Amino acid sequence: MPCRKKLNFAFFTQMTQSTNTILMIRPVAFRMNEQTAVNNYYQEELHIANTKINQKAQKEFDDYVEVLRSHGVNVIVVSDDAARDTPDAVFPNNWVSFHEDGTMAIYPMFAENRRLERREDVMLVLEEQGFLIENIMDYTTAEEHNIFLEGTGSIILDRENKKAYCALSPRADEELFIEFCEDFEYTPVIFTANQSVDGQRLPIYHTNVMMAIADRYAIICLDSIDDKKERKNVLKQLKESGKQVIVISEQQVEEFAGNMLQVMGNDDQPYLAMSSSAYHSLDHHQKGQILKFNPIIHSDLSTIETCGGGSARCMMAEVFLPKKQH
Repeated sequence: MPCRKKLNFAFFTQMTQSTNTILMIRPVAFRMNEQTAVNNYYQEELHIANTKINQKAQKEFDDYVEVLRSHGVNVIVVSDDAARDTPDAVFPNNWVSFHEDGTMAIYPMFAENRRLERREDVMLVLEEQGFLIENIMDYTTAEEHNIFLEGTGSIILDRENKKAYCALSPRADEELFIEFCEDFEYTPVIFTANQSVDGQRLPIYHTNVMMAIADRYAIICLDSIDDKKERKNVLKQLKESGKQVIVISEQQVEEFAGNMLQVMGNDDQPYLAMSSSAYHSLDHHQKGQILKFNPIIHSDLSTIETCGGGSARCMMAEVFLPKKQH
């Protein structure tokens, strides 16, 4: 990958919270990743052959892409590279993000086999599609110091209000997060989110498991923020930004109800994309709160969720890059 470059704010486009273009990586060797299971407590083993697991994951992936496209979402699909042995490649939002000013950011990853997911040809595919990449911010040298920040898994961006939310964990370093915020001119909102594992409260591995921010609302599991001051501050920041707060439970987080992403479909119609597991975990009132703002898209991702410990949002890398001028 190219080295880190100085930001050049050549494009002064209006910040929008959601995009119509999504990059997704089709799995070819999906399975439970033993290197991530050490602190991703949502992963479980399926006692069937890895080839069968991959076939099921591919079907879930293809069906999800079809559902998104049927609502007018522009999905750019790139196939994983079988030679790399990257079981989690279906979750590209952890290693890369694409921004309105033409910047591509590349992130340091906790699991060594996930570092193999970073591919220069993905950048070339986007450029072939007419997108402009002007700058690259490469944070991956932090891996040499065992410091990690796993993209928009670790960082939840309120793009319109220039706030970035981060739940600290072994995969989300505080100092590197602050550095990211300085580079991209976001105000950091830092807290710890926990889950119960064998009677202990342990950090949730990614912020995007317990929190999602849309244009006019936010979905969050407040119960996972054990520190009352931190919880109060997160709530304050969201409300000051004009977001209606929709609260989900820790049980719903386990069904991936926090792992959602607002996307733009036909005629600038926003949708909230999630898994069927997440959708069915929501009660009537929560669904009603969401539907006041936008329709819901959902698709079965049960194999990917069970073995990968990630869901709908993790599978989508948002593309906010400007288009080339002709």
